[in-house]
Amino acid sequence: MTQERVAILGLGSMGAGMAANLLRAGFPLTVYNRNAEKAASLRDAGARVAATPREAAQGAAVVLSMVADDKASREVWLGERGALPAVDRGALLIESSTLTVGWVKELAKAAQPAGAEFIDAPVTGSRDQAAAAQLLFLVGGTSAALERARPVLSAMARGIVHAGPTGSGALLKLVNNFMSGAQAAVLAETLAFVERSGLDRATALDVLLNGAPGSPLVKTLTPRMTERAYTPPNFRLSLMMKDLTYAGEEAARVGVTLETALCARAMFERAVAAGQGDLDFSAVVETKRANPSS
Repeated sequence: MTQERVAILGLGSMGAGMAANLLRAGFPLTVYNRNAEKAASLRDAGARVAATPREAAQGAAVVLSMVADDKASREVWLGERGALPAVDRGALLIESSTLTVGWVKELAKAAQPAGAEFIDAPVTGSRDQAAAAQLLFLVGGTSAALERARPVLSAMARGIVHAGPTGSGALLKLVNNFMSGAQAAVLAETLAFVERSGLDRATALDVLLNGAPGSPLVKTLTPRMTERAYTPPNFRLSLMMKDLTYAGEEAARVGVTLETALCARAMFERAVAAGQGDLDFSAVVETKRANPSS
């Protein structure tokens, strides 16, 4: 069967791996990235490289965005050279970035006059999972739109969850990242506590990692924190700060105060202020090590 042409907007640590997997699955692919140098390996592998989001969207049956935040998403879809005016009628738009629910719903409405279908489909997983086609897609939208998207998503995924109507995928992703950010902050404080206390760190971590506190995320982040292995980032620290902010705002809209998110966000804000924003989010431990009383 002839595969539909796909366009990917954004080739960061996640988008690059996603794009490579679509190429391997046989999809004709157009890519756009603000820094065109990041597209060189994909061009060599057979992708067409577009100079603008609008150019990338032309002739694509499926257009997928994977960018940093609401501002970047708005720019690639609705900016001066944005993709939306160029999408074909009947095209399927997939927003896989971690965004606010309000912006996702606004974007879905903007797609309607263009005659395009829309789903929000953010992912759980890191750079390594993106490269290995092991992402979990959290989808908001109609069942029909999801079924149309399934062949494309499956080429990049270990699983696909239909979370509900438009915006549900975005909301579930924020819930997921809130819990992840809070666990990272707790682990950072735990390590600072253990290291300053005089306990043998290896013994303490053996108890913690093999007991009730040893969640999969804690087990993943602990060696990064103990080895100070923060590059290349699997997930940028600055993005976790952004996600904790978005999650807190969404929770407030339904009358819930995420107190742990406020504490965790403050730790990540200090880390960003210390120049660690481009490191892996496990680097949040370093500001706690440097100033344990903060």
